[in-house]
Amino acid sequence: MAIIKCPECGREVSDKAPVCPSCGVEIAGHIITCPKCGTVYFNDLSSCPTCHTPTHPETAQAQPSYQAEPVTSSSADEKPAKKNTKVIIYSFLFALVLVLGGIFVWYQAQGGKEEEAYTYAMTSEDPAVLQSYLTTYTNAPAEHRDSVSVRLERLQLSDAEWRDAVVSGSKEAMEAYLKAHPGSLHQQEALHRIDSIDWAIAQRLNTAEAYQAYADAHANGEHIDEASEAMKDAQSKTVMPQEKDAIVTLFRHFFQSINSKNEDGLKSTVAVFMDSFLGKTDASPSDVVTFMKKIYKDDITNMNWRLGNDFQIDKKPLDNDEYEYSVQFSVSQDITRTDASKEKHAKYLIKAKVDANHLISSFNMTKVLE
Repeated sequence: MAIIKCPECGREVSDKAPVCPSCGVEIAGHIITCPKCGTVYFNDLSSCPTCHTPTHPETAQAQPSYQAEPVTSSSADEKPAKKNTKVIIYSFLFALVLVLGGIFVWYQAQGGKEEEAYTYAMTSEDPAVLQSYLTTYTNAPAEHRDSVSVRLERLQLSDAEWRDAVVSGSKEAMEAYLKAHPGSLHQQEALHRIDSIDWAIAQRLNTAEAYQAYADAHANGEHIDEASEAMKDAQSKTVMPQEKDAIVTLFRHFFQSINSKNEDGLKSTVAVFMDSFLGKTDASPSDVVTFMKKIYKDDITNMNWRLGNDFQIDKKPLDNDEYEYSVQFSVSQDITRTDASKEKHAKYLIKAKVDANHLISSFNMTKVLE
């Protein structure tokens, strides 16, 4: 099979196609390629329209010559009329057989072309091909024409629903179209549009979760490489849920250690060298323990610190895919003491930093007046 240009309309078409899907002219069995210039033209033309090479070169055949012999008698005029009648009858019968045979061969050829065109139409997704079959083969078997007509109606309905989906411009409309018309001529374009819609959403949200959602939905998507890079960039600036959980757990451990007066537990939450602790620079874990001892006055029998549910965390990229976190949140302090006249409840605003080792590297707090 080869792709040629239709001699009628110039559109590309298979040389095995029954008809041209663009203009409906018959192709298979009705074209010839010029052996001299390569032009494709209809084989009922006497010569190539480009270089005028004859389509069917005729070779002169030598005709035997006969020399008239003198008739020496009148016997030729005396042949029986019966013999002439037989010759005429035999000639007529022979001619009739040739005509009937030609008609039979022609009908057989037409039937073969129709069958080929029918098969081609029933596998095509182009409505023009099906319409061309119905126009060309008006005398085709009823079941063939009915099948092609039903398929044509379905394709025309599919085209109408496709136009509606395009006008809608929504992902849901595209997905509904694909579900209703699997294997449609518009399948790839519909998938392309869905990919573009999901990518636009990911870019608008510009979060690691959004880019991950795009990658999950489009493993081989048109923007998968861009999504991967954008996700890395977003992750370097976005506090992931697991990171927030780890930071909240760190500060919960810090204050629970103060509640229980657990010095070792308290030291395990802070860096060896702290940039700042309650205003003191270059503080150490020992300074943190000193603070804990200082706040337990003689009249205090119990103390309970509770974290607020208002954590604000900013993420700063460091080298080697490591990060530092700036943290702000509130805490409540409940005090049980023997002197009922003294303060039993207070609230503080905490501003702290957590280093790449997930240890508190800076800690300061301000009392909130209520």
